[in-house]
Amino acid sequence: MYPFKFNPIIKVIGILLVIESLFMLTCIPFSIYYGGADLVPIMISAGITLLAGMVLRAAGNKYDPQDIGRREGFLVVSLTWIVISFFGALPFYISGAIPSFTDAYFETMSGFSTTGASILRDIEIVPKGLLFWRSMTHWIGGMGIIVLSIAILPFLGFGGMSLFFAEVPGPEKEKLHPRIAATARSLWGIYALFTAIMIILLLLGGMNLFEAMCHAFGALSSGGFSPKNTSLANYSPYVQYVAIIFMFLAGTNFALHYLMLKGRIRKALSGMEFRAYLLIILIPALVITISLFFERGYRLEHAFRGALFNVVSIVTCTGFANEDYMLWPRYAWFLIFLLMFAGGMAGSTSGGIKTVRHVLLFKNVSIALKRLRHKSAVIPVRLDNKPVSAEIIHNVLAIFFLYILTFGIGSLILTATGLDTISSVGAVASCLGGIGPGLETTGPVANYAHLHFIAKWTLSFVMLLGRLELFTLFIIFHPAFWKR
Repeated sequence: MYPFKFNPIIKVIGILLVIESLFMLTCIPFSIYYGGADLVPIMISAGITLLAGMVLRAAGNKYDPQDIGRREGFLVVSLTWIVISFFGALPFYISGAIPSFTDAYFETMSGFSTTGASILRDIEIVPKGLLFWRSMTHWIGGMGIIVLSIAILPFLGFGGMSLFFAEVPGPEKEKLHPRIAATARSLWGIYALFTAIMIILLLLGGMNLFEAMCHAFGALSSGGFSPKNTSLANYSPYVQYVAIIFMFLAGTNFALHYLMLKGRIRKALSGMEFRAYLLIILIPALVITISLFFERGYRLEHAFRGALFNVVSIVTCTGFANEDYMLWPRYAWFLIFLLMFAGGMAGSTSGGIKTVRHVLLFKNVSIALKRLRHKSAVIPVRLDNKPVSAEIIHNVLAIFFLYILTFGIGSLILTATGLDTISSVGAVASCLGGIGPGLETTGPVANYAHLHFIAKWTLSFVMLLGRLELFTLFIIFHPAFWKR
């Protein structure tokens, strides 16, 4: 057996817990301003998290900065999401706002994984400090707690390359700078800039600061938690269009945002993945717009806005809602269900299979058909006129297989707990893709509170699998991972 270097692993998790405790403290101003009873629970939770972080940091004090290899990186990432969700659940549990720890953990894992699935039946009665923490978990998880750490840990003596490869989604990691810490800081800078711009635009649309921040956190993280029971349904068309724009931006590769800010707009928008991403959104939105206009009698603008909002929300795995798509014609909401398997672009905050993987799968099928006709031909899969290695194609096929397998097993477990089939498949597809609303009893106007506790823990695990894109977590269960 290979002896893992646990000291640096423990220390990294300890440092991240200290950072988490500091983020908890950002909720205090809202708790004080709105006079909620959540001030003391938040402070206690932050104190417990800080203490645990300091203890772990001290316990792993002896380390070599080079001790975190790729395998340790995978272990750190997987354990970090589990541990920060455990401590992140404390404010909900200690305050009594969510008296069941299963429910509190579900809500917190849903936040950090940017899923947006909720067990809260009445969101608006929850104290504002807790709701701000709920949205803050989205914002932290959006770009990834590990990407945050590699922007900070280098200053503390740690290198971050192994953590970056374990955390950042997509078949290939596109570097913006030669140094990984500079890359992380650039990503977070763009992320923070977009968040600030959206907050300002929402304030101009009539939201107060609390609502604007919560919704901006939810949109830019592709999370979807809203402090309102009706999500964005009761806000003005202006607010909904602002949300559409920023959900779309969040589902776009952040490397493209970097290129656009550098003035390289043509290069940023010319890639095949971006064009496919646009088509995956525009074609279903057009189909549903026509359906709502002719079959449901919607005004044209209302039909277009309802269709585009929900399609963008589902494709980018955000999960905001402006109406109940389960009331649409059956083929329209079934189309929404299919879009749960799409996902945004690689390198974005969205979940799902990712657009680039779908592009590569279709290209691989096309070439397989060509090879049937020309058996001796050597035809490589190309993306943007560049050949894609066989290793990447194999990885794409493997992750697609694992994704569908996980979806099938998860759906089977949920139906075994007594949940109806449509709700089961909708819930698993939604949680695996990091979307939030599912179908039927877990749809956009419902929640996950009624599920059996086994179903909630299953979905919590599914959220984690989806957020870490399966391989990062599954590899830990492979016997070869633990051998020299």
